[in-house]
Amino acid sequence: MKFFVVDDEESMVKATTILLEGAGHEVVGFTSSNQALESVKSGQPDCLIVDIMMPEMDGLELCRKVKSDPENSHIRVIVLSAKTYEFDRSRACDMGASGYLTKPIKLDSFISELEQLLGDTFTATFWGVRGTLPVPGESSLRYGGNTSCVAIQCGNAPLMIFDAGSGIKALSDHMMGMNQRITAKIFISHPHWDHINALPFFVPLYIPGNEFEILGARHGETTMRELMSAQMDGIYFPITIREFGARVFFRDLGEETIEFDNITVKTMLLSHPGNCLGYRIEYQGKSICYITDNEMFNPGEPSHNPGYIQHLADFCHGADALITDTTYTDAEYLSKAGWGHSSVGQVAELAARAEVENLYLFHHDPDQTDDDIDAKLEEMKNALKMLGSNVTCLAPREGDQIKH
Repeated sequence: MKFFVVDDEESMVKATTILLEGAGHEVVGFTSSNQALESVKSGQPDCLIVDIMMPEMDGLELCRKVKSDPENSHIRVIVLSAKTYEFDRSRACDMGASGYLTKPIKLDSFISELEQLLGDTFTATFWGVRGTLPVPGESSLRYGGNTSCVAIQCGNAPLMIFDAGSGIKALSDHMMGMNQRITAKIFISHPHWDHINALPFFVPLYIPGNEFEILGARHGETTMRELMSAQMDGIYFPITIREFGARVFFRDLGEETIEFDNITVKTMLLSHPGNCLGYRIEYQGKSICYITDNEMFNPGEPSHNPGYIQHLADFCHGADALITDTTYTDAEYLSKAGWGHSSVGQVAELAARAEVENLYLFHHDPDQTDDDIDAKLEEMKNALKMLGSNVTCLAPREGDQIKH
Protein backbone atom coordinates (compact mmCIF):
# COMPACT_ATOMS: atom_id res chain seq x y z
CA MET A 1 0.00 0.00 0.00
CA LYS A 2 0.99 3.61 -0.47
CA PHE A 3 0.81 5.74 2.69
CA PHE A 4 0.96 9.46 3.31
CA VAL A 5 2.18 10.08 6.88
CA VAL A 6 1.21 13.56 8.08
CA ASP A 7 2.57 14.89 11.39
CA ASP A 8 4.16 18.21 12.29
CA GLU A 9 6.78 16.36 14.35
CA GLU A 10 9.46 15.17 11.94
CA SER A 11 10.61 12.47 14.38
CA MET A 12 7.13 10.90 14.31
CA VAL A 13 7.08 10.95 10.51
CA LYS A 14 10.46 9.19 10.44
CA ALA A 15 9.51 6.58 13.05
CA THR A 16 6.22 5.76 11.33
CA THR A 17 7.94 5.62 7.94
CA ILE A 18 10.53 3.13 9.20
CA LEU A 19 7.83 0.80 10.52
CA LEU A 20 5.72 0.99 7.37
CA GLU A 21 8.64 0.55 4.97
CA GLY A 22 9.83 -2.36 7.07
CA ALA A 23 6.47 -4.00 6.43
CA GLY A 24 6.88 -3.52 2.67
CA HIS A 25 4.79 -0.39 2.14
CA GLU A 26 5.52 2.77 0.14
CA VAL A 27 5.59 5.93 2.26
CA VAL A 28 5.60 9.67 1.61
CA GLY A 29 6.03 11.85 4.69
CA PHE A 30 4.71 15.38 5.33
CA THR A 31 5.17 17.79 8.21
CA SER A 32 2.70 20.19 6.59
CA SER A 33 -0.98 19.26 6.47
CA ASN A 34 -1.57 21.80 3.68
CA GLN A 35 1.12 20.22 1.51
CA ALA A 36 -0.30 16.78 2.20
CA LEU A 37 -3.76 17.87 1.04
CA GLU A 38 -2.33 19.47 -2.11
CA SER A 39 -0.48 16.23 -2.92
CA VAL A 40 -3.40 13.83 -2.51
CA LYS A 41 -4.69 14.19 -6.07
CA SER A 42 -1.31 13.73 -7.75
CA GLY A 43 0.12 11.26 -5.26
CA GLN A 44 -2.94 8.99 -5.02
CA PRO A 45 -2.20 7.35 -1.65
CA ASP A 46 -4.18 4.34 -0.47
CA CYS A 47 -4.17 5.64 3.09
CA LEU A 48 -3.35 8.76 5.09
CA ILE A 49 -2.03 8.46 8.64
CA VAL A 50 -2.64 11.84 10.26
CA ASP A 51 -1.99 13.52 13.59
CA ILE A 52 -4.73 15.74 15.01
CA MET A 53 -2.88 18.67 16.58
CA MET A 54 -1.06 20.39 13.69
CA PRO A 55 -0.57 24.16 13.21
CA GLU A 56 -1.80 24.71 9.64
CA MET A 57 -4.80 22.43 9.52
CA ASP A 58 -5.72 19.92 12.19
CA GLY A 59 -5.88 16.27 11.21
CA LEU A 60 -9.64 15.95 11.54
CA GLU A 61 -10.20 18.85 9.15
CA LEU A 62 -7.70 17.26 6.77
CA CYS A 63 -9.62 14.01 7.03
CA ARG A 64 -12.92 15.79 6.33
CA LYS A 65 -11.56 17.57 3.27
CA VAL A 66 -10.07 14.40 1.82
CA LYS A 67 -13.15 12.27 2.42
CA SER A 68 -15.62 14.93 1.20
CA ASP A 69 -14.18 14.69 -2.32
CA PRO A 70 -15.90 11.84 -4.21
CA GLU A 71 -12.69 11.23 -6.16
CA ASN A 72 -11.03 10.23 -2.88
CA SER A 73 -13.65 7.69 -1.83
CA HIS A 74 -11.08 4.88 -2.06
CA ILE A 75 -8.59 6.64 0.24
CA ARG A 76 -8.61 5.50 3.85
CA VAL A 77 -7.66 7.76 6.76
CA ILE A 78 -6.22 6.57 10.07
CA VAL A 79 -5.80 9.05 12.90
CA LEU A 80 -2.62 8.63 14.99
CA SER A 81 -2.79 11.00 17.95
CA ALA A 82 -1.71 11.47 21.55
CA LYS A 83 -5.31 12.49 22.34
CA THR A 84 -7.00 9.56 24.05
CA TYR A 85 -10.41 11.12 24.57
CA GLU A 86 -13.53 9.29 23.43
CA PHE A 87 -14.87 12.55 21.96
CA ASP A 88 -11.94 12.85 19.54
CA ARG A 89 -12.12 9.20 18.50
CA SER A 90 -15.84 9.52 17.81
CA ARG A 91 -15.38 12.81 15.93
CA ALA A 92 -12.68 11.21 13.77
CA CYS A 93 -15.16 8.53 12.72
CA ASP A 94 -17.73 11.24 11.97
CA MET A 95 -15.19 12.91 9.69
CA GLY A 96 -14.72 9.65 7.76
CA ALA A 97 -11.68 8.11 9.42
CA SER A 98 -11.40 4.33 9.23
CA GLY A 99 -9.73 4.05 12.60
CA TYR A 100 -7.97 5.73 15.49
CA LEU A 101 -4.62 4.80 17.02
CA THR A 102 -2.94 6.49 19.96
CA LYS A 103 0.61 7.64 20.60
CA PRO A 104 3.16 6.66 21.63
CA ILE A 105 3.50 4.09 18.86
CA LYS A 106 3.69 0.52 20.12
CA LEU A 107 6.61 -0.83 18.11
CA ASP A 108 5.62 -4.48 18.51
CA SER A 109 1.97 -4.08 17.53
CA PHE A 110 1.61 -0.93 15.39
CA ILE A 111 1.64 -2.71 12.04
CA SER A 112 -0.76 -5.46 13.14
CA GLU A 113 -3.17 -2.90 14.63
CA LEU A 114 -3.00 -0.83 11.45
CA GLU A 115 -3.58 -3.86 9.24
CA GLN A 116 -6.59 -4.83 11.34
CA LEU A 117 -8.10 -1.38 10.83
CA LEU A 118 -7.46 -1.50 7.09
CA GLY A 119 -8.40 -5.14 6.63
CA ASP A 120 -12.15 -4.54 6.26
CA THR A 121 -12.70 -7.26 8.84
CA PHE A 122 -14.83 -7.89 11.85
CA THR A 123 -14.06 -10.39 14.58
CA ALA A 124 -16.79 -12.33 16.37
CA THR A 125 -16.05 -14.25 19.57
CA PHE A 126 -18.49 -16.83 20.92
CA TRP A 127 -18.75 -16.68 24.71
CA GLY A 128 -21.90 -18.79 24.98
CA VAL A 129 -23.61 -20.91 22.29
CA ARG A 130 -26.34 -22.79 24.19
CA GLY A 131 -29.98 -21.88 24.54
CA THR A 132 -32.59 -21.91 27.32
CA LEU A 133 -30.30 -22.62 30.30
CA PRO A 134 -26.64 -23.38 31.04
CA VAL A 135 -25.60 -27.03 30.87
CA PRO A 136 -22.40 -27.75 32.83
CA GLY A 137 -20.96 -31.25 32.83
CA GLU A 138 -19.06 -33.82 30.82
CA SER A 139 -21.54 -33.84 27.94
CA SER A 140 -20.90 -30.15 27.15
CA LEU A 141 -17.13 -29.88 27.54
CA ARG A 142 -16.33 -29.44 23.84
CA TYR A 143 -18.94 -26.87 22.82
CA GLY A 144 -19.29 -25.31 26.25
CA GLY A 145 -22.37 -25.02 28.42
CA ASN A 146 -22.98 -21.27 28.60
CA THR A 147 -25.97 -19.49 27.10
CA SER A 148 -26.09 -16.80 24.43
CA CYS A 149 -23.35 -14.19 24.24
CA VAL A 150 -21.39 -13.09 21.16
CA ALA A 151 -18.91 -10.19 21.06
CA ILE A 152 -18.22 -8.45 17.74
CA GLN A 153 -15.28 -6.12 17.15
CA CYS A 154 -15.12 -3.89 14.06
CA GLY A 155 -11.74 -2.21 13.77
CA ASN A 156 -11.14 -0.26 16.96
CA ALA A 157 -14.73 0.90 17.33
CA PRO A 158 -16.42 0.19 20.67
CA LEU A 159 -17.05 -3.49 21.25
CA MET A 160 -20.55 -4.77 20.46
CA ILE A 161 -21.94 -7.48 22.75
CA PHE A 162 -24.98 -9.45 21.66
CA ASP A 163 -27.04 -10.86 24.51
CA ALA A 164 -26.16 -11.35 28.16
CA GLY A 165 -26.66 -15.03 28.79
CA SER A 166 -24.29 -16.86 31.13
CA GLY A 167 -21.50 -16.53 28.54
CA ILE A 168 -21.13 -12.86 29.39
CA LYS A 169 -19.48 -13.83 32.69
CA ALA A 170 -16.50 -15.29 30.80
CA LEU A 171 -16.40 -12.16 28.66
CA SER A 172 -16.46 -10.12 31.88
CA ASP A 173 -13.43 -11.99 33.22
CA HIS A 174 -11.61 -11.46 29.92
CA MET A 175 -12.31 -7.73 29.85
CA MET A 176 -11.34 -7.21 33.48
CA GLY A 177 -8.00 -8.84 32.71
CA MET A 178 -7.31 -6.19 30.07
CA ASN A 179 -7.00 -3.54 32.81
CA GLN A 180 -8.24 -0.67 30.66
CA ARG A 181 -11.21 1.65 30.31
CA ILE A 182 -14.08 -0.02 28.43
CA THR A 183 -16.64 1.49 26.09
CA ALA A 184 -19.15 -0.94 24.58
CA LYS A 185 -22.69 -1.44 23.35
CA ILE A 186 -24.81 -4.35 24.60
CA PHE A 187 -27.54 -5.40 22.17
CA ILE A 188 -30.28 -7.55 23.71
CA SER A 189 -32.32 -9.71 21.32
CA HIS A 190 -35.15 -10.16 23.86
CA PRO A 191 -35.55 -10.41 27.64
CA HIS A 192 -35.99 -14.15 28.09
CA TRP A 193 -33.82 -15.48 30.90
CA ASP A 194 -31.11 -17.10 28.81
CA HIS A 195 -30.40 -13.77 27.11
CA ILE A 196 -30.28 -11.39 30.09
CA ASN A 197 -29.86 -13.20 33.41
CA ALA A 198 -26.06 -12.92 33.64
CA LEU A 199 -26.00 -9.17 33.05
CA PRO A 200 -25.76 -8.52 36.83
CA PHE A 201 -22.52 -10.54 36.83
CA PHE A 202 -20.89 -8.40 34.14
CA VAL A 203 -18.32 -6.70 36.37
CA PRO A 204 -17.31 -3.85 33.98
CA LEU A 205 -20.75 -2.32 34.61
CA TYR A 206 -19.70 -1.62 38.20
CA ILE A 207 -16.38 0.08 37.34
CA PRO A 208 -16.28 3.91 37.25
CA GLY A 209 -14.83 5.24 34.01
CA ASN A 210 -16.42 2.57 31.82
CA GLU A 211 -19.31 3.46 29.52
CA PHE A 212 -22.05 1.20 28.13
CA GLU A 213 -25.19 1.57 26.07
CA ILE A 214 -27.75 -1.22 26.46
CA LEU A 215 -30.10 -1.49 23.48
CA GLY A 216 -33.10 -3.67 22.69
CA ALA A 217 -36.82 -3.83 22.04
CA ARG A 218 -39.28 -2.49 24.59
CA HIS A 219 -42.29 -4.66 25.46
CA GLY A 220 -45.43 -2.56 25.31
CA GLU A 221 -44.99 0.19 27.88
CA THR A 222 -42.03 -1.57 29.49
CA THR A 223 -38.77 0.07 28.44
CA MET A 224 -35.40 -1.58 28.01
CA ARG A 225 -34.22 0.10 31.22
CA GLU A 226 -37.20 -1.32 33.11
CA LEU A 227 -36.72 -4.77 31.61
CA MET A 228 -33.08 -4.91 32.67
CA SER A 229 -33.61 -3.40 36.11
CA ALA A 230 -36.57 -5.65 36.98
CA GLN A 231 -34.31 -8.66 37.53
CA MET A 232 -32.14 -6.51 39.82
CA ASP A 233 -34.92 -5.06 41.98
CA GLY A 234 -33.64 -6.44 45.29
CA ILE A 235 -36.02 -9.41 45.24
CA TYR A 236 -34.53 -11.57 42.49
CA PHE A 237 -31.00 -10.18 42.88
CA PRO A 238 -29.60 -8.26 45.87
CA ILE A 239 -27.77 -5.58 43.88
CA THR A 240 -29.76 -2.99 41.91
CA ILE A 241 -28.70 -1.05 38.83
CA ARG A 242 -28.14 1.95 41.09
CA GLU A 243 -24.91 0.21 42.08
CA PHE A 244 -23.52 0.45 38.54
CA GLY A 245 -20.37 2.55 38.67
CA ALA A 246 -20.03 2.87 34.91
CA ARG A 247 -22.01 5.34 32.85
CA VAL A 248 -24.88 3.22 31.53
CA PHE A 249 -27.41 4.40 28.97
CA PHE A 250 -30.49 2.55 27.75
CA ARG A 251 -32.08 2.77 24.32
CA ASP A 252 -35.33 1.28 23.04
CA LEU A 253 -35.17 -0.12 19.52
CA GLY A 254 -37.78 -1.08 16.95
CA GLU A 255 -37.26 -2.08 13.35
CA GLU A 256 -34.77 0.60 12.38
CA THR A 257 -31.23 1.44 11.29
CA ILE A 258 -28.63 3.03 13.55
CA GLU A 259 -25.15 4.22 12.62
CA PHE A 260 -22.03 4.86 14.70
CA ASP A 261 -18.25 4.70 14.16
CA ASN A 262 -18.58 3.70 10.47
CA ILE A 263 -20.81 0.79 11.53
CA THR A 264 -24.41 0.30 10.45
CA VAL A 265 -26.73 -1.86 12.56
CA LYS A 266 -30.11 -2.83 11.12
CA THR A 267 -32.83 -4.53 13.14
CA MET A 268 -35.75 -6.81 12.30
CA LEU A 269 -38.51 -8.18 14.51
CA LEU A 270 -38.32 -11.98 14.64
CA SER A 271 -40.89 -14.76 14.94
CA HIS A 272 -40.66 -15.53 18.65
CA PRO A 273 -43.00 -14.97 21.64
CA GLY A 274 -42.82 -11.30 22.63
CA ASN A 275 -40.69 -8.68 20.92
CA CYS A 276 -37.42 -10.17 19.69
CA LEU A 277 -34.91 -8.41 17.44
CA GLY A 278 -32.51 -9.80 14.89
CA TYR A 279 -29.46 -7.71 14.01
CA ARG A 280 -27.48 -7.12 10.83
CA ILE A 281 -24.10 -5.44 11.35
CA GLU A 282 -22.40 -3.84 8.35
CA TYR A 283 -18.83 -2.56 8.38
CA GLN A 284 -16.51 -1.63 5.50
CA GLY A 285 -18.40 -3.77 3.01
CA LYS A 286 -18.67 -6.78 5.33
CA SER A 287 -21.80 -7.97 7.13
CA ILE A 288 -22.79 -10.34 9.90
CA CYS A 289 -26.32 -11.29 11.00
CA TYR A 290 -27.26 -12.34 14.52
CA ILE A 291 -30.69 -14.01 14.36
CA THR A 292 -31.93 -15.55 17.58
CA ASP A 293 -34.50 -16.56 18.77
CA ASN A 294 -36.57 -17.34 15.69
CA GLU A 295 -39.12 -19.85 14.39
CA MET A 296 -40.06 -20.27 10.73
CA PHE A 297 -42.48 -23.24 10.92
CA ASN A 298 -42.61 -26.03 8.36
CA PRO A 299 -44.57 -25.70 5.11
CA GLY A 300 -48.13 -26.91 5.59
CA GLU A 301 -48.34 -25.75 9.20
CA PRO A 302 -51.00 -23.07 9.85
CA SER A 303 -48.37 -20.65 11.18
CA HIS A 304 -46.01 -21.04 8.19
CA ASN A 305 -45.59 -17.60 6.62
CA PRO A 306 -43.67 -17.55 3.31
CA GLY A 307 -43.74 -13.75 3.29
CA TYR A 308 -41.96 -13.55 6.65
CA ILE A 309 -39.34 -16.08 5.54
CA GLN A 310 -38.65 -14.10 2.37
CA HIS A 311 -38.41 -10.88 4.40
CA LEU A 312 -35.89 -12.54 6.73
CA ALA A 313 -33.92 -13.91 3.75
CA ASP A 314 -33.80 -10.41 2.27
CA PHE A 315 -32.61 -9.04 5.63
CA CYS A 316 -29.77 -11.61 5.74
CA HIS A 317 -29.02 -11.62 2.01
CA GLY A 318 -25.36 -11.84 1.07
CA ALA A 319 -24.10 -11.72 4.65
CA ASP A 320 -20.56 -12.90 5.22
CA ALA A 321 -21.74 -14.64 8.39
CA LEU A 322 -25.14 -15.75 9.67
CA ILE A 323 -25.26 -16.70 13.35
CA THR A 324 -28.70 -18.15 13.91
CA ASP A 325 -30.99 -20.14 16.16
CA THR A 326 -30.68 -23.80 15.15
CA THR A 327 -32.11 -25.28 18.32
CA TYR A 328 -33.62 -28.50 16.98
CA THR A 329 -32.97 -31.29 14.55
CA ASP A 330 -35.82 -31.84 12.12
CA ALA A 331 -37.02 -34.85 14.14
CA GLU A 332 -36.94 -32.92 17.44
CA TYR A 333 -38.87 -30.02 15.97
CA LEU A 334 -41.95 -32.13 15.27
CA SER A 335 -42.83 -32.17 18.98
CA LYS A 336 -41.55 -28.62 19.64
CA ALA A 337 -43.41 -26.60 16.98
CA GLY A 338 -44.68 -23.34 18.42
CA TRP A 339 -41.90 -23.04 21.01
CA GLY A 340 -40.23 -20.21 19.10
CA HIS A 341 -37.13 -21.92 17.70
CA SER A 342 -35.85 -23.20 14.36
CA SER A 343 -34.94 -26.61 12.99
CA VAL A 344 -32.12 -27.73 10.72
CA GLY A 345 -34.26 -27.85 7.59
CA GLN A 346 -35.73 -24.40 8.18
CA VAL A 347 -32.30 -22.84 8.72
CA ALA A 348 -30.79 -24.60 5.69
CA GLU A 349 -33.56 -23.19 3.50
CA LEU A 350 -33.01 -19.70 4.95
CA ALA A 351 -29.22 -19.77 4.48
CA ALA A 352 -29.52 -21.05 0.92
CA ARG A 353 -32.22 -18.54 -0.04
CA ALA A 354 -30.30 -15.66 1.54
CA GLU A 355 -27.08 -16.74 -0.21
CA VAL A 356 -24.97 -16.14 2.89
CA GLU A 357 -21.29 -17.06 2.79
CA ASN A 358 -21.00 -18.77 6.17
CA LEU A 359 -23.59 -20.28 8.50
CA TYR A 360 -22.93 -20.68 12.24
CA LEU A 361 -25.27 -22.93 14.24
CA PHE A 362 -26.27 -21.35 17.55
CA HIS A 363 -28.63 -21.61 20.54
CA HIS A 364 -28.43 -25.39 20.99
CA ASP A 365 -31.11 -27.21 22.97
CA PRO A 366 -29.91 -27.89 26.55
CA ASP A 367 -30.71 -31.60 26.17
CA GLN A 368 -28.26 -31.92 23.28
CA THR A 369 -24.84 -33.31 24.14
CA ASP A 370 -21.67 -32.39 22.29
CA ASP A 371 -22.12 -35.54 20.19
CA ASP A 372 -25.69 -34.48 19.40
CA ILE A 373 -24.43 -31.13 18.15
CA ASP A 374 -21.87 -32.92 15.99
CA ALA A 375 -24.70 -34.97 14.48
CA LYS A 376 -26.83 -31.84 13.99
CA LEU A 377 -23.96 -30.19 12.13
CA GLU A 378 -23.73 -33.17 9.77
CA GLU A 379 -27.49 -33.05 9.27
CA MET A 380 -27.17 -29.38 8.32
CA LYS A 381 -24.36 -30.03 5.85
CA ASN A 382 -26.45 -32.74 4.19
CA ALA A 383 -29.50 -30.47 4.06
CA LEU A 384 -27.49 -27.70 2.38
CA LYS A 385 -26.04 -30.20 -0.08
CA MET A 386 -29.54 -31.41 -0.98
CA LEU A 387 -30.47 -27.78 -1.70
CA GLY A 388 -27.44 -27.37 -3.95
CA SER A 389 -26.07 -24.66 -1.68
CA ASN A 390 -22.39 -23.74 -1.35
CA VAL A 391 -22.85 -22.20 2.10
CA THR A 392 -20.04 -23.08 4.50
CA CYS A 393 -21.46 -24.40 7.77
CA LEU A 394 -19.87 -24.59 11.23
CA ALA A 395 -20.98 -25.12 14.81
CA PRO A 396 -18.81 -22.72 16.87
CA ARG A 397 -17.56 -23.76 20.27
CA GLU A 398 -17.37 -21.53 23.30
CA GLY A 399 -14.27 -19.36 22.92
CA ASP A 400 -14.09 -19.74 19.13
CA GLN A 401 -13.29 -16.62 17.16
CA ILE A 402 -14.16 -15.93 13.53
CA LYS A 403 -12.87 -13.20 11.22
CA HIS A 404 -14.44 -11.98 8.00
